[in-house]
Amino acid sequence: MKTFHELYLDILKQEAGKGRILEEEYDPYHLNCLLHPEQHAPVIFAEECEQCAYERACENSCIFDAFERDENGRVVINPEKCIGCGACVDACKLERLAANKDVVPVLQAIREKKREVYALIAPAFLGQFGEKVTVGKLRAAFKAMGFKGMVEVAVFADILTLKEALEFDANIKEEHDFQLTSCCCPVWIAMIRKIYHQLLPHVPGAVSPMVAAGRVVKQLHPDAMTVFIGPCMAKKAEAREKDIADAVDYVLTFQEVQDMFETADIKPEELGEDEKEHSSRAGRIYARTGGVSEAVRMTVKQLNPGRKIEVKAEQADGVPACRAMIERLQKGEIHANFYEGMGCGGGCVGGPKRIIPVDEGKENVNAYSKRAEYKTPLENPFVLELLSRLGFDTVEEFLQKSDLLVREF
Repeated sequence: MKTFHELYLDILKQEAGKGRILEEEYDPYHLNCLLHPEQHAPVIFAEECEQCAYERACENSCIFDAFERDENGRVVINPEKCIGCGACVDACKLERLAANKDVVPVLQAIREKKREVYALIAPAFLGQFGEKVTVGKLRAAFKAMGFKGMVEVAVFADILTLKEALEFDANIKEEHDFQLTSCCCPVWIAMIRKIYHQLLPHVPGAVSPMVAAGRVVKQLHPDAMTVFIGPCMAKKAEAREKDIADAVDYVLTFQEVQDMFETADIKPEELGEDEKEHSSRAGRIYARTGGVSEAVRMTVKQLNPGRKIEVKAEQADGVPACRAMIERLQKGEIHANFYEGMGCGGGCVGGPKRIIPVDEGKENVNAYSKRAEYKTPLENPFVLELLSRLGFDTVEEFLQKSDLLVREF
């Protein structure tokens, strides 16, 4: 009886006879990346990289110094430093870098059915899986795939909007006071923490909507597995940060999910509606540049209509623009009181693993936000009910005891 290896060698010879040459060896690095993505950086080498004719453009593009040399002098990516911004992937002219994938462990969990698996969908999802794919059809598609349910992270963006609005109202008392946001972008937060850490006192200690969603789902369903889905590679690194690693088990990109749907022959546009919309306009617009600022401004105005100092926002998107804004702030050249940074051009809708163009994604997000029944979290009964279930009945409790929503920078 032949072993599998002997059978494999026979196939190689058979295909070689047809003029088709197959590799006789596989790279154990790539297999390990597939089976154990949590052990690797959000960006991995698609193929071995030893010599570069482009003067290490990938290494030079990384503002977090994640590229290092191992004991043999080969270039490696330090998973503790890489945040998955994707700058190196864009810079590599030889296309030897790629996003790490969490597909295999997610599919394994769904198949084993030992835990209920929930999809946490980012606010940028509108239109990513087809023009005819509504929120309800997408939820039905995830259930057809084997997920227990789909949760809109925009609901938790609502909750974080309320928190940031309350923080602004409590702390911004003078013209020179200012607040740095947004908690939803891991690239922006990583820049402040690792490069501009002297500004950390101006950053509200809030988790991202993704982390809030994961923690709340697990509090309500203790045995659940949570899978965040969005256009962002940096979320893979954020989900593994030690102080918030309890929230989200795996992160899939829109492109990974699209591949899963195609492989399983699931066509979301042909499915029925499983409609449950709980987010306000404020939470939905988090997906595009200026959305967080606008959401907080609307909420502060509703929270304290007679406030003398209103939200005066300045925004930047893309890493170079974010750095330039911070440096102008440090020099006193701009005079806002609310600074919003997004690591990708256009905001989350411009994430490296989006499926549709940035402008189209922005239009879809704006259209979805206009259809929202509620404008802000303050008038959203689902947010108020959820806060009550989590034990927050007063503003003071929400700001002082919200361990689910707070992290230490």
